[in-house]
Amino acid sequence: MNFQLTEEQLAVQQAAREFAQTELLPGVIERDETQTFPLEQVKKMGELGFLGMMVDPKYNGGGMDTISYVLAMEEISKIDASASVCMSVNNSLVCWGIEKYGTEEQKEKYLKPLATGEKIGAFCLSEPEAGSDATSQRTTAEDKGDYYLLNGTKNWITNGNTASIYLVIAQTDREKGHKGINCLIVERGMDGFVVGKKENKLGIRGSDTHSLMFTDVKVPKENRIGEDGFGFKFAMSTLNGGRIGIASQALGIASGAYELALAYSKERKAFGKPISQHQAIQFKLADMATEIDAARLLCLKAAYLKDQKKDFGKAGAMAKLFASKVAMDTTVEAVQIHGGYGYVKEYHVERLMRDAKITQIYEGTSEIQKIVISRELLK
Repeated sequence: MNFQLTEEQLAVQQAAREFAQTELLPGVIERDETQTFPLEQVKKMGELGFLGMMVDPKYNGGGMDTISYVLAMEEISKIDASASVCMSVNNSLVCWGIEKYGTEEQKEKYLKPLATGEKIGAFCLSEPEAGSDATSQRTTAEDKGDYYLLNGTKNWITNGNTASIYLVIAQTDREKGHKGINCLIVERGMDGFVVGKKENKLGIRGSDTHSLMFTDVKVPKENRIGEDGFGFKFAMSTLNGGRIGIASQALGIASGAYELALAYSKERKAFGKPISQHQAIQFKLADMATEIDAARLLCLKAAYLKDQKKDFGKAGAMAKLFASKVAMDTTVEAVQIHGGYGYVKEYHVERLMRDAKITQIYEGTSEIQKIVISRELLK
């Protein structure tokens, strides 16, 4: 395996790093405290091509590979996980899903503005009682001939109030089980579609997380993705790719916390010397660096397999499982290295610790990743 990044990949990584430092870092603490969505910053991300990185240029995308996407996600997530989760959903779930499975008309109408960030997308699977279990959908899409009548509630929707285009998973024929599920493209402003309250969260507080309500929403048949009953396969396929994005986010949170802890350990003095010269701190830094490197390699492996059009489901689940644990462990240690200052907002690590926890929950909990992995192992 070639571990050398190309010039193009390195350029993407550098561009993402510079954007994060110059555009996202200023005000990130205030946005977290006030739960403010980074709207202006996300618009600039779209202008720079970060919201449609892997989309074919003929649909206004960057035409980049998944490895470039992982590199950019890591750099953005080091600074602002609330911005990177918006980037992840738009790239991995919405754009990828429409480009992979949508009709040419759907790509022209929806994919093009999504790829440039002119419009933001949301992926709507989770429900109050279903979580990420696509087979237990309570939201229904009743077939009315030339349209579907959509009714139900979705929870924990990233970009919930900012999005203009929503991919909604709904049950059309309950007797068919998972073969009776469809994915519908719902537009903001359709009659009967209401955005509910914003969630008051532990972490990624700048992320726009809402519940959505659908009451007799008429969705044209041409807004269905794939054939009738394709929704379950669509959801599972897109979630596979989404795990690479969240694994990369977790990696970025971990590496961001590590870089802060490393720098602080060289500045802070205790017992007459920098704490980086104390073996207890050195051991922590060594463990952090090793685990982050391992997580990065897992993310890049999953991205490589996806780019090679090989089965990446197990690799993506492994990357997400491990990287999210590393994010949690590393941020906790970063706070510990900072001591009392780690508990103070201005040093950033307490926010990264709060942000890290969600990476173990969304796109499927750690337990779900283990199920995905074990199923592949036991085939």
